[in-house]
Amino acid sequence: MPEKSPDYSHSVKLKYVKLGYQYLVNNILTFMLVPIMLTILLQILQSNPNELLNFYNSLSLTSIHIICSLFLIIYVTTCYIMSRPRTIYLVDYACFRPPITCRIPFAAFLEHSHFVLGTEPKSVRFQMKILERSGLGEETALPPAMHYIPPTPTMDLAREEAELVIFSAMDSLLEKTGLKPKDIDVLVLNCSLFSPTPSLSAMVINKYKLRSNIKSFNLSGMGCSAGVISIDLARDILQIYPNSNAVVISTEILSPNAYLGKERSMLLPNCLFRMGGAAILLSNRKSDRARAKYRLAHIVRTHKGADDKSFRCVQQQEDPEGKVGINLCVDLMQVAGEALKSNITTIGPLVLPASEQLLFILTLICRKLFKVKLKPYIPDFKLAFEHFCIHAGGRAVIDELQNSLQLSAEHVEASRMTLYRFGNTSSSSLWYEMSYLEAKGRMKKGDRIWQIAFGSGFKCNSAVWKCNRTIKTPVNDHNPWADCIDRYPVDIPDVVKL
Repeated sequence: MPEKSPDYSHSVKLKYVKLGYQYLVNNILTFMLVPIMLTILLQILQSNPNELLNFYNSLSLTSIHIICSLFLIIYVTTCYIMSRPRTIYLVDYACFRPPITCRIPFAAFLEHSHFVLGTEPKSVRFQMKILERSGLGEETALPPAMHYIPPTPTMDLAREEAELVIFSAMDSLLEKTGLKPKDIDVLVLNCSLFSPTPSLSAMVINKYKLRSNIKSFNLSGMGCSAGVISIDLARDILQIYPNSNAVVISTEILSPNAYLGKERSMLLPNCLFRMGGAAILLSNRKSDRARAKYRLAHIVRTHKGADDKSFRCVQQQEDPEGKVGINLCVDLMQVAGEALKSNITTIGPLVLPASEQLLFILTLICRKLFKVKLKPYIPDFKLAFEHFCIHAGGRAVIDELQNSLQLSAEHVEASRMTLYRFGNTSSSSLWYEMSYLEAKGRMKKGDRIWQIAFGSGFKCNSAVWKCNRTIKTPVNDHNPWADCIDRYPVDIPDVVKL
């Protein structure tokens, strides 16, 4: 029998081959320019000084030529500096930590479900199965209105919840940053389902006696990705007004949105959504550069609302009995996957190294032009980011993104632990995840963070931050993880038997 050819896949360390390829492609310009510059420098050093002087004299440069050249250089440099967008800094942020009195363990949640849906045992069992597989823990919180039997979704209790969440986060932010309310130039507040009159942003202005010329905005109906949308809006405003700051508040008020019917697709939000909120301080002032935690690098927004299936996959509506709730369609994960694909197609060229972009383009050319049967190349986003903050919308969402982006368990740890400890806090969940990474001491200067959020409409929005300085482990109570971070990460079983 002829001898078998050696298996080079085991004899050659392909890991180091790939690292060498990445280093070569990502630094190709350096490898090309350095020899050219060295050749020119050597040629100059070897030449006769008289020849260089004769060459300069042959140019016949007069003082007018030199002045015009200097003017042109100064003019082009000034235009370039003036046309560059202002750098947006994230000075600091604060997350709301629910009081212990709002805690809702599984036993209490199911007991309430038995009382509210006593005539619908199938609905109670359905909610129990959802909780068993949800990835939530026993320390999540619901507002006081949902602790009543039956829940009491009144306007007064909804306003009380809004004041508790928003004012607590705002007070923490003001204390952490030393910001005075009168110094706030822009206020952006997002809350999807609760939109009273006067607005929630007006409520903040009234509470803290903000200036009469403040630029305030109140966003509603934009789903769980509204936090990134608010950051984008604040960024655009700060590009117009120099030497300004903006406060962004992201929350979701649950009190008026408890679903009391029996439709399964509308019972699901009851099991996942919990209390939460965050306040963020942004600034374009150069004086804030030294103390700012992060710098905003990119924001990419994808809206699939033109497609009917995407538009209707998450919708607030009435059930056949006239009870209002949020309907989550079975196509939700498919729609989310399509939105994510569109989003990463846009953000990829902005953040991926040249080596990954080249492999993606070559694979695409082989598949489309030469009809070669190759799997679509999935870029390695781990080369572009050190940390990932995936919206803690549910275990299925985190699992799907982990598989799609080929992330490790550590990369999605912040998302899973946030879902376990705080539940789905809607648009503020990304900031609980950032707080988790800070509490673990993982944020180092230069680290890049990718925030990914999904929302009704259907939307997929991304924000990319760069860490401005190494974040020390918090020793105060402003971090929502301060009193429990030593217990995390915890093992979350696939099914919790209730």
